[in-house]
Amino acid sequence: MSRYLCHEQPELLVFDTQVVDHRPGAVLLERTAFFPGGGGQLADRGVLRWDGGEAIVQGIEVDDDREWHVIGGGAEPRGAVQGAVDAEFRQLMCQLHTGLHVLNALVFRSFHGALVTSAQMMADGTARHDFDLPGADNAGLRALEAAVNDVIRQDLAVRGIYVAREQAAAEPGLVRSKSVAPPPQPDGTLRVIEIVGLDRQACGGTHLRSTGLSRPIRILKVDNKGRHNRRVYIGLVGRDSPA
Repeated sequence: MSRYLCHEQPELLVFDTQVVDHRPGAVLLERTAFFPGGGGQLADRGVLRWDGGEAIVQGIEVDDDREWHVIGGGAEPRGAVQGAVDAEFRQLMCQLHTGLHVLNALVFRSFHGALVTSAQMMADGTARHDFDLPGADNAGLRALEAAVNDVIRQDLAVRGIYVAREQAAAEPGLVRSKSVAPPPQPDGTLRVIEIVGLDRQACGGTHLRSTGLSRPIRILKVDNKGRHNRRVYIGLVGRDSPA
């Protein structure tokens, strides 16, 4: 499998391709700009269109590195199709994922290299980040909201780069998860998201081009999930989100 098209051409949201295989309720495309989901990020939404019909892409099922596009309505497209990624939903996921990276960077700096235990982005414009922080002061975590929004105001560039696995292993904090790491690329490199001047960490998701493209972020609450785990909930200002 080659690198994801959504990584190589993140602005490409409408693309032409071919159906190369099919099974009931799903098709395999020659190429796709849909992000398949993973790392706590939801899969892209959108539609497939062809001569005489269209179908909503309801999800992506990855099977042996092949991305099956799940479609509804009993449609059975063949041959040439056009894919269209839902731009608003992609932008929402990019804002949340970039916001989590900013929060992650600040927690890593402020709490002695605390590692991530899980993350999840939601379609309602909220997300959560879990950190291995035994005995942490929850008020200190909530107080990071001002610093997160200061990074957004600075409009720092965000870019994806690829580093050799040996380099990744030698750079402290590049792999930030306590239990899992993003899978390597076909050429053996690891994809890294760099917020220039702030942070570098391995990641397979989609992101903004710069932090200033995000709406401000609120830290909604901090929960204790066990002795070690602290769960931080964030929400984008302007989205309906729980208090």
